[in-house]
Amino acid sequence: MKIAVIGCTHAGTAAITNMAEMYPEADIHVFEKNDNISFLSCGIALYVGGVVNDPDGLFYASPKGMEELGVHMHLEHEVLETDTENKTLLAKNLQTNQETVYGFDKLVITTGSWPITPPIPGRELDNIMLCKNFNHAKHIIKQARDAENITVVGAGYIGIELVEAFEEAGKKVTLIDGETRILNKYLDPEFTAPVQKSLEDRGVNMVLGETVREFKGEEGTVQRVVTTNGEYETDMVVMCIGFRPNTDLFRGEVDMLDNGAIIVDNYMQTSRKDVFAAGDCCTVPYNPTGGNAYIPLATNAVRMGTLVAHNLERPVLAHPGTQGTSGLKIYEHQMASTGLTEMAAKQAGFDTGTAVVEDDYRPAFMPDNAVIKLKIVYDTKTHRLLGAQVISEADFTQSINTLSVAIQQQMTVEQLAMNDFFFQPHFNKPWNYLNMAGLEAMKNIKARAADKRKVPAAV
Repeated sequence: MKIAVIGCTHAGTAAITNMAEMYPEADIHVFEKNDNISFLSCGIALYVGGVVNDPDGLFYASPKGMEELGVHMHLEHEVLETDTENKTLLAKNLQTNQETVYGFDKLVITTGSWPITPPIPGRELDNIMLCKNFNHAKHIIKQARDAENITVVGAGYIGIELVEAFEEAGKKVTLIDGETRILNKYLDPEFTAPVQKSLEDRGVNMVLGETVREFKGEEGTVQRVVTTNGEYETDMVVMCIGFRPNTDLFRGEVDMLDNGAIIVDNYMQTSRKDVFAAGDCCTVPYNPTGGNAYIPLATNAVRMGTLVAHNLERPVLAHPGTQGTSGLKIYEHQMASTGLTEMAAKQAGFDTGTAVVEDDYRPAFMPDNAVIKLKIVYDTKTHRLLGAQVISEADFTQSINTLSVAIQQQMTVEQLAMNDFFFQPHFNKPWNYLNMAGLEAMKNIKARAADKRKVPAAV
């Protein structure tokens, strides 16, 4: 069996290592445009901020290690064409410009995602950078050394992490986003507000609710960012607007969503026989809504890549779905979320209920304590959990993993309230904060039902 893999970051690395183990007789060829594999882009801000001094630690696999597994690594090779019907691909060696046709029995598409780059006038100016791969990280660090004013466009996870790293490095930082608050896709307002205040208190210029219209500069280098409401001096710009599937190569070959995400079934099979896809380039089953979604996360990618290997010969292991679970630490704030936020649940058409617990996590007699704020989102009709968020100066982010499992298993708030969690004064109270959130939801449901009974019937 001859297997061709296009792309080798998270999904590709997981697929390749598992296939090499499961099919030792297979002839595996990997085509990667970069000169490295398995880069953890989530560590870029840590590298930029000096928390991680050795960039080698941001790679968890190597080409040499792959070759020792018997895999043929074609680094710095760009795939120019694919013919999924005749099972061939055309690859160009970027060092020699030589083009070669390769055949395959199975094709694995793990081309990942690429930063969204709107057609903003002036975008060709120097010092306007993307933030995705290792070369981006090195360029950002190099240019930031001499930059005094740095602008970050995009207030998602990567953007906020970079803002923190630049601010702690003593830079004057401007953050621009078209939304009126940060991290709006992951957290509801009561969770983003304290993080936003911490950034403001440290002097970050928060330019929210404004869209970038133009970049201006002299002698080929950016000097000003023009938005819908102002103009801001800058020495460099990092674009962190978001990501899109890197799938232009496969248009017309496999079925896709409008945004280019490849549609796969629960066994990672595309619409074309013997062609699989995994990771940021494709859709993933989303348990809170029961539909498919585009959620580019490394955790999703490694699971999907592993599933490709298991299902390569026949469908044996289905994807259990995802909740889009993620976490973040900014200054003293440690936060995580899973599933739908309250706002997203309403937009998805759910009759949404919420319950919030904000309390010391230990009994009052303990000498040290911390406040935990936990919110759950649920469907008022079925009482099924839809999402959850947590924030604290102590680390309670693992509680979101528990709630991710609860959502995946379609647990109700009543089941959460009465679920068995241990008690020990060092760690929690007799009623665990997860139980307390379920109990609060039950109380809210009961109060809502009572209010409905009080409403007089229409005459």
